[in-house]
Amino acid sequence: MSNTAAAFQVSPGWLDEAGQVACFEQSRQAIAWETHRLRLFGRWVDAPRLSCWIGDPGAVYRYSGRTFAPQPWPQALLPLRQRLREELGVGFNSVLANMYRDGRDAMGWHSDDEPELGPEPVIASLSLGAARRFVLRRRDDHAVKQALVLEPGSLLVMRGVSQRDWQHALPRTARPVGSRINLTFRRIVDAGV
Repeated sequence: MSNTAAAFQVSPGWLDEAGQVACFEQSRQAIAWETHRLRLFGRWVDAPRLSCWIGDPGAVYRYSGRTFAPQPWPQALLPLRQRLREELGVGFNSVLANMYRDGRDAMGWHSDDEPELGPEPVIASLSLGAARRFVLRRRDDHAVKQALVLEPGSLLVMRGVSQRDWQHALPRTARPVGSRINLTFRRIVDAGV
């Protein structure tokens, strides 16, 4: 990914096919999915995806005008959390789970730059289910863009200045596409853990 390599690293096949299929099914069933209401351009709207904020007690997250208290960790996510801790050296205390039911569900341009994530957060994003296109653009020059397809079982790690210098999105698609679950492991730095 040229000049973004230090900030964004993709590991295809981080979970093998059987592992990602099992994790997708377990997550689909075990997570308490809901439609988050978000404040955009001064009004409240339903997010175009299902979500759940999960974490340790005290790992409260604030974004888009809302405060999210964490749901308890489903058993299926604990081995992933431990493996990420061992491989990345980060004590993740939370995960934002998103389910994109089909190509109409999406995530607009944004950076994960909320104060409780700290100045240079490490975010480990695991893709399960259908492959989807993921796009990046420089915050200071929107003409500088890159795109990649996040395959099932792939791990995208965003670190360093990634959130300060870049925005990312998961655009809608008109082509038929199955459900996708994205687990974005994070560390809330003021959670007291």
